[in-house]
Amino acid sequence: MTKKSVAVLMGGWSSEREVSLSSGEGIVTTLKNLGYTVHPIDVTNDYESLLKTLTAAKPDVVFNALHGTGGEDGVIQGFLDVLQLPYTHSNVASSAIAMHKIHSRKIFEYEGIKTPPWKVVDRHTLRTNPPFEVPFVVKPVSEGSSRGVYIVTKEIPEEIFADDWVFGDQVLVEKFLPGQDIQVAVMGDRALGAIEIRPRTEFYDYKAKYTDGFAEHLMPAPLPKEEYDRVLAIALKAHKLLECRGVSRSDFMYSGGEFYLLELNTQPGMTPLSLLPEIAAYEGVTFGEILEYLIDNAAYRA
Repeated sequence: MTKKSVAVLMGGWSSEREVSLSSGEGIVTTLKNLGYTVHPIDVTNDYESLLKTLTAAKPDVVFNALHGTGGEDGVIQGFLDVLQLPYTHSNVASSAIAMHKIHSRKIFEYEGIKTPPWKVVDRHTLRTNPPFEVPFVVKPVSEGSSRGVYIVTKEIPEEIFADDWVFGDQVLVEKFLPGQDIQVAVMGDRALGAIEIRPRTEFYDYKAKYTDGFAEHLMPAPLPKEEYDRVLAIALKAHKLLECRGVSRSDFMYSGGEFYLLELNTQPGMTPLSLLPEIAAYEGVTFGEILEYLIDNAAYRA
C-alpha cells in the first residue's frame, strides 16, 4: 500500500519558532523512515508563498507542527480549511478556544472543571492594583511554552510594563497554587497517562521545558491510583469539551487534594524533551504510531 504524501508545516513566526522547528525535524525524519513522501515547509506569515508551495507539493495530508501564534490558534487551520487540505490536530474553533485561556477556562468552569482563581487585567494596572496578594502568577492570555509567564513573590518584574512587551496589554493573573505539576496526554478518545514535572528552575518555564537536565520527569506521576485515574478522566473530559481532534496535553496543578486545570494544548510539542511522546512511550505507543494516528485522522472542515 502506497504511503501518503505529507507536507510538514514547521517554524512559523511566533515566539515558539525554535520549538516548532525541533518538533518538525523529528517528525520529518520519522515519517521518511516510515516510507512517507515528506515535504518539509518552513512557514512564514507570507500566505501567498505558502499557497504556492503547497500547490506545487500536492500533499495528501498536511502535518501541522507549528506552535503558538498562527499555528495553534485557528489561523493556519482556517487557511487549510479554505484549501480543503486535510490537516492533523484540532480544527479552527477548538484551536482558537484552547489557545485563549479566558475562553477555555470559562468553558471548563461551566462544566465543573476547576481552574485556579484568576482575573484578567490591563498589565499597566498591575503595579498599583494587583487583583491578588503575592504570590500570584502573570501570564499572557494567548501564548504557549510559558513565554511571558512570571511568578510574582515580591516586586512585579519590570518586563511586564516595558514598551517592548509583545504579549498584549490584557494579561491573565491567577492565584499561585503550590503543589504537583501534573500533565496528561490524550490521544483520540483515550487519556494515555499522567506525568509529574519537577523543574529545577523557579517553575516549568521555557528553559526547563527545552533544556536537558532542567526538569525531572516522573512517569507515571506519583499519585494514588484513584487520583491518577481522576486526573486522566478530567483531561479526557476537557479534550472532548473543546471537541479536540488527534492529540492534546492538559496541564494541571494538584494542590490541596484538587486538580486545577491550567490550560489545554492542542499542538503538544514533539521535541526530544516533549511530554506527550514520553507519556505515550511509557504506555507502549511509539513516536511513529502517534504520527501515523494523526495522519490517518487528518481532516478539514469545509
